[in-house]
Amino acid sequence: MSLLRSPLDALAERLGLARDSGLLVVAVTHSSYAAEHGVESNERLEFLGDAVVDLAVADLIVTTYPALNEGSGSLVRSRVVNEASLARCALAIDLASCLRIGRGVQKEHGLERPSLLADAFEAVVAALYLEAGYEVAKRFVQGALRGAVAEAALRPGEVDPKTRLRQWTEATGRGTPVYEVVSDGPSHDATFSATVSAAGEWLGAGEGRSKKAAELEAAEAAWGGHGDA
Repeated sequence: MSLLRSPLDALAERLGLARDSGLLVVAVTHSSYAAEHGVESNERLEFLGDAVVDLAVADLIVTTYPALNEGSGSLVRSRVVNEASLARCALAIDLASCLRIGRGVQKEHGLERPSLLADAFEAVVAALYLEAGYEVAKRFVQGALRGAVAEAALRPGEVDPKTRLRQWTEATGRGTPVYEVVSDGPSHDATFSATVSAAGEWLGAGEGRSKKAAELEAAEAAWGGHGDA
């Protein structure tokens, strides 16, 4: 008789990790669950995983697309290593079914949040890096993001909203945009509000489930209101 595998067992097998991997358990533990149960959250792993993802994607860009210079390569990476893209990677490996989240986040359908999924994906990458080494983690990240990198490399000049806004403010003599971000709510369920200004002029505002998402929305709003002028 075959034993049913849990989603976490299936994830461990997919990653090539032991079923009892303690690091993987930490990687799928959101801060809301950690606060309720007195265990370690995945925040430290997320911090490390962010750096590993950046390096793996930069490595893929440099080795696969030699025609891209530093500037265009950075643009490609920024279009690939972001909340929405990493959340899609998390969904592709069914990471949501493995995550441990608190009751409040669960009631708010937290498993649908791109920020939560993206952070967990980075934490899983860190667990893989620590247990299996960089080469294994690199292959996993590059396999997950290779298609997105290829698509972005076809249009390396297409920039993200923050870069586009900065280029416009600098070109019009306003200098570099300044973002101000405040959060509302508990750390595990916060909403971020951002405003952006340049040369003392208010340009736009946005909200999101992460600081980065709020800044991007503010930049998009600012561009829509001023960039075509």
